[in-house]
Amino acid sequence: MDLERHIRDVPDFPKKGIIFKDITPLVGNPDALREAADRLAEPFRTANVQYVAAIEARGFIFGALVAERLGAGFVPIRKPGKLPAKTISHSYALEYGENTLEIHTDAIPRGARVLVIDDVLAIGGTLGASTHLLEQLGADIVAVAVVVELAFLSGRDKLEKYNVHSLIQVAAE
Repeated sequence: MDLERHIRDVPDFPKKGIIFKDITPLVGNPDALREAADRLAEPFRTANVQYVAAIEARGFIFGALVAERLGAGFVPIRKPGKLPAKTISHSYALEYGENTLEIHTDAIPRGARVLVIDDVLAIGGTLGASTHLLEQLGADIVAVAVVVELAFLSGRDKLEKYNVHSLIQVAAE
């Protein structure tokens, strides 16, 4: 299945000059959603992944499906003020601003094997912040996996010490 045909470009969102890669057509199609989750999970079926950590909000869609397929726990990484127990946080730059992410301090045991999932890899800030938080907790990060990689933004460079797996690579804007 050609998953790329289920990704919609939305120009000037969230601000002028940005072409947003919208995955809602993909998640709205049951066959495409199933295919994407299967392809994200497949390379890690024998990697002893204990937890799948995913980033709010769209990453949750794929993270929970991949966790189920791998028989792993699910760890939410969220925006500030959304998690009820004790958290640690990390701030980072976006391609169009700045943000902060949080994770519960007891989300994983030290040494846990964690797969990190998100919908899109752009400049690497969100995934970089997530891996930073997980490493603070003592995670053994197996890999980072995304549905869409905007390769022309070189976000993979910020994640060079990790295995990065993407289903769709967009070479140019």
